[in-house]
Amino acid sequence: MAKRKRRTFTPEFKGKVVLEALRGETSQAELCRRYNLSEDQVSKWKQQVIENVGTLFTSTDTHANAAAERIAHLEQLVGRLTVALDIQKKAETWLNQT
Repeated sequence: MAKRKRRTFTPEFKGKVVLEALRGETSQAELCRRYNLSEDQVSKWKQQVIENVGTLFTSTDTHANAAAERIAHLEQLVGRLTVALDIQKKAETWLNQT
């Protein structure tokens, strides 16, 4: 007996199905027939969306904060290197004068 290959669904497809289900314009049973899905699968996707809805907007904020910290660190490093280069140039001109 050959094993049946599992289907994989893209996040975009899952989102499309869940949004249709949450809008309530068509029944969940109709969606399942239209997309050839089980009702359990659609219910699981809906539950995942409901559980993770709070993190949808915080992930970009966290990423932006990490990027801002990285930029601040790099700006400090550039400042230190600029000061070191200025000191080196002044020392070089001072040594060349004598």
